[in-house]
Amino acid sequence: MAQAQAARRPGVDIFNESVPMWRTMLIFLIPLMLSNILQSASGTVNSILLGRLLGVHALAAISSLFPVFFFLISFLIGLSSGSTVLIGQAFGAGDEHRLKRVAGTAVGLSVWLGIAVALIGFLYTRPMLVAMGTPADILDDAQRYARYVFAGMPALFPYLLYTTSLRGVGDSRTPFYFLVVSAAVSVLTTPALIFGWFGLPRVGLISAAIAFIVSNVAALAALLTYLAARKHPLRIDVEVLRDAVAVDWKIVGAIVRIGIPTGIQMVMVSFAEIAVISFVNHFGSSATAAYGAVNSVVGYVQFPAISIGIASSIFGAQCIGARREDKLGKVVHAAVALNYTIGAVAVGLCYLFAWPILGWFITDPSVLAIAHQLLMITLWGYLVFGNSAVLSGLMRSSGDVIWPTAIGIVAIWGVEVPSAWLLMQHFGIDGVWMGYPIAFCCGLLGQFAYYTLAWKQKTHRRLV
Repeated sequence: MAQAQAARRPGVDIFNESVPMWRTMLIFLIPLMLSNILQSASGTVNSILLGRLLGVHALAAISSLFPVFFFLISFLIGLSSGSTVLIGQAFGAGDEHRLKRVAGTAVGLSVWLGIAVALIGFLYTRPMLVAMGTPADILDDAQRYARYVFAGMPALFPYLLYTTSLRGVGDSRTPFYFLVVSAAVSVLTTPALIFGWFGLPRVGLISAAIAFIVSNVAALAALLTYLAARKHPLRIDVEVLRDAVAVDWKIVGAIVRIGIPTGIQMVMVSFAEIAVISFVNHFGSSATAAYGAVNSVVGYVQFPAISIGIASSIFGAQCIGARREDKLGKVVHAAVALNYTIGAVAVGLCYLFAWPILGWFITDPSVLAIAHQLLMITLWGYLVFGNSAVLSGLMRSSGDVIWPTAIGIVAIWGVEVPSAWLLMQHFGIDGVWMGYPIAFCCGLLGQFAYYTLAWKQKTHRRLV
């Protein structure tokens, strides 16, 4: 019992029967959503600076990289998902030794993956950009920007892995504190390199990429120092370093078993984004710039939905680790209610202030009109997306990933991409965006059917 209490100190306690589940989840969600909003805001400020100070071509060059970048980090997202489930289960059981073994193994994997992605990205960015049909007038700038971004992957991957691990023990505040550090460094470094402040060279487009590298290195170093000073259970110590080098293959197997299907789904999502941007690129660089602006705005609605899905997975894993399956129903009901409550506010605000928000990124009236129309079409669908994320997140907390993944892939490739292509023939660029809400609705129907008819009937146990 003492061990369990020690393990629970860093985060919220979902087993406190005196506090409603929705309130506990909301306490956990607030720093998590603020983290995602802040992360989006940092990228937004950089996009505004580049779009307004360097022009539409600079914004389009960055936008063209998004699907490639998303593709290359997809397996990290999968591995993070797998490690978070195992950490959540160990935390729920109060097993601090197992907690450290999972964390050490996951950190070692993230370092090697970050190095591999940096090399792949550096060597093959241009062929991928060409294959996506990136407009010729932004191809060189997009490649130059991408190479700097990929150089930062060996720092980004361990940083993201550590923040997800902390959330697995119910600690969403510490990652938020150090995201503030990362965002502040990024937002200050970008204009400093654009304008040449403090005697720094003016490097134009790649200023945001250099800021990305500097901010992630600074945040990772500060986070590790803080965890060591606070004697946090997930601090880097001899035990964690040993497990990072001497890999526990049983844990790797469990991480991979959960993470690879999730990573495959993320890869399929990224392939779909590559397909979508290739559709968009047919309409020229103005459409590509509009795509980038819309993605930036959509992030403010999508990330809260993703956050609630993450919370569902973490809380579910802790319940399974503690052998409290009786609380799983409360987890899903609280998460769905919060998704529609918080999501409705976010969607409503974005619809209400769409013109001025998009005007932060774009000054060209024709590009602004395209972006506004795309936002009107797609935004409401992210409420449905959030509901689907809650169900799939809860099912993944037990290690059940095959069917949620398969349903997600079918929604993307069986519905979204074909719908976008077919509707594009009749409605132009608007048709591309119609495919998103159609796919979200089909995905939710599939996830709900599997959750109700199969997953709820099973008995769920710890994975390792």
